[in-house]
Amino acid sequence: MSLPGKTARRFAWKIIDGSRLVFLSFPRNVQCNICGWKGRHFTSDTWHYQVNCPGCGSGIRQRLFFAALQNIEGLSFDRLIHGRNILHFAPEDIVSSNIRKKAAHYVTADYFRQDCDLKLDMSDMPSVKNESFNIAIAFDVLEHVPDYQKALDEIRRILSPEGVAIFTVPQKDSLPVTYEDPAIITPEDRTKHFGQYDHLRIFGDDFSEIVERKGFSVTAVNESDFTRDIRSKHVLFPPRLSKHPLATNYRKVFFCRKKT
Repeated sequence: MSLPGKTARRFAWKIIDGSRLVFLSFPRNVQCNICGWKGRHFTSDTWHYQVNCPGCGSGIRQRLFFAALQNIEGLSFDRLIHGRNILHFAPEDIVSSNIRKKAAHYVTADYFRQDCDLKLDMSDMPSVKNESFNIAIAFDVLEHVPDYQKALDEIRRILSPEGVAIFTVPQKDSLPVTYEDPAIITPEDRTKHFGQYDHLRIFGDDFSEIVERKGFSVTAVNESDFTRDIRSKHVLFPPRLSKHPLATNYRKVFFCRKKT
């Protein structure tokens, strides 16, 4: 007896996905430094070629973050994660699962999601006490926040002396100054101007300066901070530059230490 239509399709897709993973598994040219997956190459998305891990779904920004923790002494797991109080905004599962067990106290937060510990507006957090966290993490979050300047003030407030905020943001290639326009309000126009329907801006090369003006010293980590072997093995830079006009080809992770 033949399988029902939906069941048959699901079964067929499982076979296709399994075959694709087997094909990708050899030869083992690349390896994810988060989940350990090894294979021929990573998978592509609509904008970028071969940048996403088939094992855990990590992209360049997550692997850059872990490469810093794994290879840069001043930014290591021991210095930043072990025994720290950490507040993680809009947590990605692959990042969250790897740092939760190393932290002394790990709290997740989001304004919309129901699966986080706290419901927080990043720009207004009266329920969070001053200097109550050592580390705040927000990967590709600030572009969604209406008043991101106030959000930076709030993050500085809740960080302990010399606490560290860790950010990633989408940055259009060769854009000197962050671009935003409050008159751009429709999803279609936001996608056209900022790259995604719920983005309120696209950041430029001035992001470090913006954060520094808020009372932080900023260390921007990119692929050039690692050996050729490391950045090639873990794909810390796109194998092929995206031609999309709003693509972030040159990813950075910003480690922002609170000045006292």
